[in-house]
Amino acid sequence: MSLLLDEIAVAAARLAGAGVESPRTDAELIAAHVHGVGRGELPMVPDESFDPRFWDEIARRAAREPLQHITGLAYFRYLDLEVGPGVFVPRPETEVMTGWAIDRLTEMDVAEPVVADLGTGSGAIALAIAQEVPRARVHAVEADPLAGQWTERNIARCAAAAPHTAGRVTLHRGDFASALGELDGAVDLVISNPPYIPAGAWVPPEVGEYDPATALWGGADGLDAIRRIEAAASRLLRPRGLLAVEHGAPQGSAVYWVFAEERGWRETRNHQDLSGRDRFVTAMRA
Repeated sequence: MSLLLDEIAVAAARLAGAGVESPRTDAELIAAHVHGVGRGELPMVPDESFDPRFWDEIARRAAREPLQHITGLAYFRYLDLEVGPGVFVPRPETEVMTGWAIDRLTEMDVAEPVVADLGTGSGAIALAIAQEVPRARVHAVEADPLAGQWTERNIARCAAAAPHTAGRVTLHRGDFASALGELDGAVDLVISNPPYIPAGAWVPPEVGEYDPATALWGGADGLDAIRRIEAAASRLLRPRGLLAVEHGAPQGSAVYWVFAEERGWRETRNHQDLSGRDRFVTAMRA
């Protein structure tokens, strides 16, 4: 066995002892990052090329700093996005909702569907839609100045890697409750991964100490931002326009009733994530 693989095994045990959820995977990804190779190439790294900075980065992860902050990248569908302090790290659960939206947009009989991503953060949802639905026009809204800087960086990064996305995502700085007034009644799909954690709920250190508070906490019941999204989507969507909004696993029933028929919504549905837990609600504007 190579020196690097030996060190990875020791590092994985250390991360497991620190309570890291996926210790071996994280140790391998950190090793690949430090040594500038793909994860599958780790066995080929010569012993003399072992970089002791590996242990500095393992110490950061053992202290529960997010893996994505250490490597500087988060992977989302077919994208690799830059992330770091001040922006929410996109999660795999959100990929499922984004996939639903991409499928619906692809089916639409609309030349250039208009999409509003409310609270875009890193730009993950907006950029995935622009990449996979090349005819879509995506308006990404972000109120936090620091998060907006990451959005801008990722828009430029994706335009360089996939030129067909250039100009397809427009960042709007401001509160989504009042943003995009010029698009009222003209949006084909509204999508959002809002803050939805109830105040006082326990979260892992990677979340509570590193993700921005504005992307996490949703008031006493976790639904404050989702109610604001309902109001914003009501004015933005055209008749029969679609909505998708992520929520916490225990909130499916409560979020369902935010988009009630008496408020002008039809075909409201709960959808599950890859673990079979309620994760997002979709609806159609009457």
